[in-house]
Formats: sequence, structure tokens, C-alpha cells
Amino acid sequence: MTGPLTGLRVLDIATIIAAPSAAALLADYGADVVKVEIPGAGDGARGFPPHKQGTPLWWKVTNRGKRLITLDLRKSEGQALLLQMIDRFDVLIENFRPGTLDRWGLTKEALWAAQPRLVILRATGFGQTGPYRDRPGFARLFEAMGGLTHICGESDGEPMHAGYPIADNVGGLFGALGVLASLWRRAVDKAAPGEEIDLSLTEATFKLLEFLPIEHEQLGLVRQRSGNANQYSAPAAVYSTGDAAWVSLSGSTNAIFANNCRAIDRPDLIGDPRFANNAMRVEHGCELNAIFASWCQQHSQREVLDAFEAAGGTIAPIYGIDQIEADPHFQFRKMICDVPDDDFGTVRMANVVPRFSVDPCAIERSAGDVGRDNATFYGTDMCLSDDEIASLHARGVI
Repeated sequence: MTGPLTGLRVLDIATIIAAPSAAALLADYGADVVKVEIPGAGDGARGFPPHKQGTPLWWKVTNRGKRLITLDLRKSEGQALLLQMIDRFDVLIENFRPGTLDRWGLTKEALWAAQPRLVILRATGFGQTGPYRDRPGFARLFEAMGGLTHICGESDGEPMHAGYPIADNVGGLFGALGVLASLWRRAVDKAAPGEEIDLSLTEATFKLLEFLPIEHEQLGLVRQRSGNANQYSAPAAVYSTGDAAWVSLSGSTNAIFANNCRAIDRPDLIGDPRFANNAMRVEHGCELNAIFASWCQQHSQREVLDAFEAAGGTIAPIYGIDQIEADPHFQFRKMICDVPDDDFGTVRMANVVPRFSVDPCAIERSAGDVGRDNATFYGTDMCLSDDEIASLHARGVI
């Protein structure tokens, strides 16, 4: 493994997307992450489409870079084995409903008795406390109750979810950040005890919309939907071009507004008192967007992009994945990388973000079959004999 977290050991007993994505980020940065699944069926995320020849593709990305083992924590032998192995790890990541691990005898006290400095990340839909603590949850629920869905969509239309369960990956980001914050505390204070992190995925989603509370409290406003029109700057929207492509315009400073006006050969707009600053431009946003939309409709996407680049404006093509892959800048940056894969030789996925110059990161391999690394983990890491491993497997413990 390479990266700044080389040497960090993480045990990932979580399922589906959010918490496992936190573990995958730590693996991206060099941590040795061991992923635990139920023997046989494995993680439910294996059933998520898309599939190729029966092989789950999304699974390969969310659990990239991890060693894959099986262990049935519902069995007493499985619980005892986890307590036996936990002193080999610095971090435990789980997303069971609150109290589940306690019922299995895996309380934080028991875990800390085995590994006193263990950082425990608990990811749930609504947190470890409160009236909703026992509710099941999925990304769309977190987005709905966290306020994100309410502000997405056309002003006269229904609330809209994004075309991807963004709340899961947002939660994964906050989970990884929380783990790293806890590890720093333990790095500078060798006497610091273990930590328990309570990650509510609904709260993580709401944190993205951080100015909504102060806006509501101070101004009495409830932010509403506005489609593709930007509520914070103007002109800013999505425009169609003459060749049936799409572009997105943004920019809030006076200098950028001037450049954007020059791009569409409308320098007269720069000195118009109605558009003297961003606040006034937002007030007249509909009029400005109509002007820019009309100009874009009369030109091809290439002509639009070239004109804005020449003027120093701020517009971008709206890409699908095929266009992202073909873009020369993204190719130069290796934004998409080839990763070794057990089934297809290599597969392509988003590269590690951000980049580290001194401790460069790399995705070692994609996720593979259930229990792929049982033999090496239980044999080499846990020093169990072949007979012991076979016996555990026969009894359904691993």
C-alpha cells in the first residue's frame, strides 16, 4: 500500500454504501482495510445494479482497495473471533441499527477492553440517540429529511432527487473526516482513550446546506426550488446550444460578469446600472438569463465554449461519462484510472482525490468475490491453522 495512511488498520463491518465508502476513502489514502461480510450471501450491495455477466460493478468501486473476509457476527463464535482480532486494528466502522452490536456482546466497553485506543465509527440514518434512532434509512430519505430534495427541481414542479444517491457518499466523506480527526487526537496524545463517533447521515446531508438555518432565523425565509437558475448569482443557468448540446454558466464577480458579456458581444450590459453588482444582477436574473440563453441557442456548443474561453468567461459543457473520458485535461490528470480486477483484468474508476505529492496514493485493486482474502487473513494475520479455518468455515462462522 502507498499513501499517507499507510500502516493504519481499519476493520469495516458495515454494509451497503455510506459507511463502506468511508472505509474505501481510507483505503484510497493507504490504510489496510479489511471488509467483513456475512458468509455465503455477502453484503447486500452486491445485488445493486449494474451487473456484467452476473458480476456487480458498483460493488467493485465502493469496496476498492479492501481485503475481503467473511465472519458471521450473529454467532457467538463470530463475536468472540472479532474480539480476538480487534487489537490488530485502529478503526472499526459499522452501520448496524443502534444497540445491535451491544446485543451481540460487542459493546464499546468490550471493544475497548480488547483495543483501548480503538476509534469506532457508527453510521446510521438518524444517529445513535433521539426518537428516530431505530428507523431504517436510505439515501433518498436522508436527502428528503435533510432539506436537499426540497430545494432541487423547477420552481413550479415537484421536489427532485439527484440521479445518484448522493447522501450516501456525502455521509462517507464526513465519516472518513471524523475518523481522521479522531486519529489526530490519538497521534498527538499517546494516552488518549478510544473514541466513538456518532454519524447521522441525515445530519451529514443537512450540513451541506449550512446557511439555510441562519437565513431562516434572520430573514424568515424558507429556501425554495429554482430549477437551473442560480439563486446566488446571475446570469447563471443551463442553456441549450444550436447543435442540441448543453452548457452551464456561472460567475458572481463584476470582472467575470464583464468577461461573460464580452463573450456574447454584449459589452453594453457591463455598464448597465441594473447589473452594477451581483445582488442587482440576481434581482434581474430572468432578464439576463434570457439574453445569454438566446445567444447560446444561435451558436454550436464548440462556438460557445471558444467564445467564452477567448473572453476569459466562465461556462462549461455539460458532460456525460463518455465526454468526461474523452476530455484531454481529464486524460492528462488521469482522473479515471485502470484498476486491477479479478474478473475483467482491469476496470476503470475515479482516481484518488485529492493528490498527494510526497505520499502518492493508488487504488491497489477492485473489490472481488465473497471471502476472497479469508485464507491470508485468518492464516497469516490471525495465525490460525488450516484445520481451524476449515472448521470455522464448516460451522458457518466464516
